Formats: sequence, C-alpha cells, structure tokens
Amino acid sequence: MSGKRITIEQVKFYMSNRKQSRTQAQASAKTGVSERSARRIEHGEVGVLQRKERHWRTRADPFAGVWEEEIVSRLERQPRLDATTLFEDLQERHPGEYGNGKKRTFQRRVKAWKALHGADKEVMFRQVQEPGRQGLSDFTELKGLVVTIAGEELDHRLYHFRLAYSGWSHVKVVLGGESYSALAEGLQEALWRLGGAPLEHRTDSLSAAYKNLSSEAQADLTERYTQLCAHYGMTATRNNRGVSHENGAVESPHGHIKRRIGQALLLRDSADFASLQDYREWLDALLVRFNRRCSEALAIERAQLQALPRRRTGDYSEQVVVVTTFATIDVKRVLYSVPARLVGERLRLHLFDDRIEAYVGATLALTLPRVYSVNHERARRIDYRHLIGVLARKPQAFRYSQLRDDLLPNATYRAIWQHLDSHLEARAACKRIVGILALAARADCEQALGAYLLERIAAGSVPTLTALESRFDARDAATQQAELRDRPSTQHALASYDHLLPAQGQSMELH
Repeated sequence: MSGKRITIEQVKFYMSNRKQSRTQAQASAKTGVSERSARRIEHGEVGVLQRKERHWRTRADPFAGVWEEEIVSRLERQPRLDATTLFEDLQERHPGEYGNGKKRTFQRRVKAWKALHGADKEVMFRQVQEPGRQGLSDFTELKGLVVTIAGEELDHRLYHFRLAYSGWSHVKVVLGGESYSALAEGLQEALWRLGGAPLEHRTDSLSAAYKNLSSEAQADLTERYTQLCAHYGMTATRNNRGVSHENGAVESPHGHIKRRIGQALLLRDSADFASLQDYREWLDALLVRFNRRCSEALAIERAQLQALPRRRTGDYSEQVVVVTTFATIDVKRVLYSVPARLVGERLRLHLFDDRIEAYVGATLALTLPRVYSVNHERARRIDYRHLIGVLARKPQAFRYSQLRDDLLPNATYRAIWQHLDSHLEARAACKRIVGILALAARADCEQALGAYLLERIAAGSVPTLTALESRFDARDAATQQAELRDRPSTQHALASYDHLLPAQGQSMELH
C-alpha cells in the first residue's frame, strides 16, 4: 500500500509463499503488497522497516526483591535445582506473595540464568564409523507387543548385536534376564553368522547381570567377558553406567527393529506361534530381509573383519550339583527333577539362557529347559517322566507327595485327578492316576490321552487302565501279540494223558 513501508514480517511471509510454489501475483496478494513491490522484494531492492529492540521493562519485576539474594545464591550453590522446586520453596517462604500465575515467568528467568551462568551441559560428539572397527550388543524389551506360543504369552526380551559401520544386525530371543550366558551365546551366534569379528566389542554396563552379585562374582563376570572378547581378538569395552548414548549405535536402532517386528506381526495377522522354534525362525527370516538394506556397506565391512577362531568358546555358566535322594537338583532358586537313575550322581551343569545341559563326567546325560524364578521366589520344574517309573512301583506315595501338583503336567490332568479322587476309593484313585501318567510317558500320548479322558469323564464313565492301554499303547499291544506268536508250542503224545483216566485202568475209546 502506498505510503506504508514494508515490514520484515511481510518480506518473510511473501518469500514463504513463493517457496510454496505460488505465483508472484498470488504471493503478493496474500502478503498485502503490490506486484511491483513483490518484484523489488525478490531483487533485494526493498528497504524494510526493522523492529526496534526494546531495552526497557514494560512492568515492574515481580521477583526484584528476592532474585539476587534468594534465587541466584541458591542456584550458584546447587545448579541442579529446577525452577519448579525453587518456585514452590519461594511460595512457602513468602506466603501469598507469589501466586501460580507467576510460575511461568519464574521458569523462564531460571532457564535464562542457567543458559548464561549455569554449568556446561552434556555434549554428544558424532563419531566417524570405520568398517570393521566396532560391534555393539544390548538387550531390549518388546514393550507394547505381546507374542504368544500356542496361545500362552511368551515372557522374553531380545538380544541385539549390530555393526556400527554397516548397520548389520542380529537378534536372538532371550527367555531370562540380561545374563552373561545370554550375552555370550547371542554374541557368538552373531559372529559366526557374520563370518568375522570386529576389532572392538562394546556393551552397556551389564547392570542387570551384576545385580545381587558379590564383588568377587562381579569380578569373575568381568574377567569372563574380557576372555570371551579376547578369544575373538576383540577389545572388550563398556559404556559408563547410566550413559546410554555411549551405546547409541545400537540403542537407537532398537526402535527400528521393534517397529519392523510390530508391523510384520500385523502383516502376519497373528502374534501366535505354534512353538518357540517357529517364532525364532520367523524372527531370523525378518532380520534377513532387514539386513538387505545394508548389503553394500556390509560387503565393505566384511573385508575388514578379523577371521574367526577355529572353534567357539564357552557361552554358558557352570555349576556342579549332587542329585538328591528325591531325584532333584537346585539351580538358581529353581528345583528341577532329573531321571531317578541319577540319584546320588555329581552333575556338572552348563547353564545357557534357555536350557541346562547336565554332564556325568564328560558325557551329556540330559538337557533341561531353563526356568527362572520370579521376584526372587523359589520355582519348580518337575517332569513326571523322570519319576513315574519309580512312582509306578509305589503309587500310594502320590497322594501326599510334596511334588504331587507338579507331577500333573497340566490343567487337564489336574481335572482328571480331581474327578478320580472324588469318585474312587483313595487307594484306587492313586493307582489309577499313576497308571495313566505311566501310560502317557510310555506311549508318548500325553495330550491325546488327557483329551480322551476328559471326554469320557464328561460322558459319565472312566475307562479302565486295560482299555486305555489297548487304545493308546499300540506298540505294547503289538509286542504282546508278537510274543504270543513267537512262543514255542509242543504237541504232546496222546499216551501222556492216560494218567488222567479212571483208576480202573480201562482205556477210553476216542470218538
């Protein structure tokens, strides 16, 4: 408009419209200037009206009487005090003088003071990533995502390994917490899939793994981690406790991995898997697709990785136990059953994240699924197959056994026991349930047998053990028939029956 100078705000608004692909006429109309002025703006010929800086207050300072004496002096002594704490303290010491309407003004004053006079803030320094130099490990939880195995929620977290340069990642399902065995197993699995090792391996402070450990045990864990890295020629490093950005090359990509997992589960239309192995295989396939994006950088990095050693090193913790007379062992506050033949034996245990391998001498005797105690309470993992052979010889021990409920494998068998116990005489009920468990173990038909028994109970009858064996133990029935067929038979002479005739000694005619 004629007679008015164009302001800096009008210039900025006009140029903003031009950047949005509007024509000169459209932008000038929106700004309220002529097209001639618009051309002059674009050619830099317009002298704009600059806003004068104000150096005076428009109202009295509400904190003039207390700012220097009470607030600044406190901030100088304790720079970490925040504005809200200081304002509430001010209200307590000067009742009625400083209402909540002045809080925002006070917060701005404190923020400005800290910017001018406060301590230095944390500064992050971007790192130059060199191929083959650094690999990182961390654990993360799938918050907001529920994965189920055969309908039951899986309590787990993920171990995540990542190469800093190429971004190649490996993810492993971890059933327990952050432990050395989970780290060692996941790291070695990643390195052998990768086909090489970086020069340095970095992890967080492993605070969860160190929790509740003595200083001696912590030192042992540190030494084992160092030895693990040395086996692969890697320098072992850890970021400072509580400073997660030092592990940022793996912390930040957690979100990308978890987002892809969540989206892939939506695409799959289900977060339920038939088995844990199916879930692990699905996750591996997802990571293969995820890693395709960094194939070019990975090719560069692989050329710089160190060669792997001839074999893997131990990725487990060790414990030596003696099997009790109850055919049980105690491991990390969890009671496990073992086959009765091992009673009194000294077992050397290899504790992995998801399993326990038990050795007699140098021979692997059995593998147990790993169970973890919750909230430091004791837990049990009893397998009726380990004890049923002995229990079948004395079935009455079942009723008052401390492990009775644990010997019943699931809710189906607990319902069967309740029915038998309420409908049969006590001794008969114990004998029947022990016989059923023995059949389930012998014929490997636990699920089918349980479902059939519940069906028959609902129909008002419970089959005898003989009937159940003939239906489910086909191998045993076939063995019995084979024994009858193979049993040798002898044709006796007819004269051998003479001693059965009447005492008169007269012979009988055979018709």
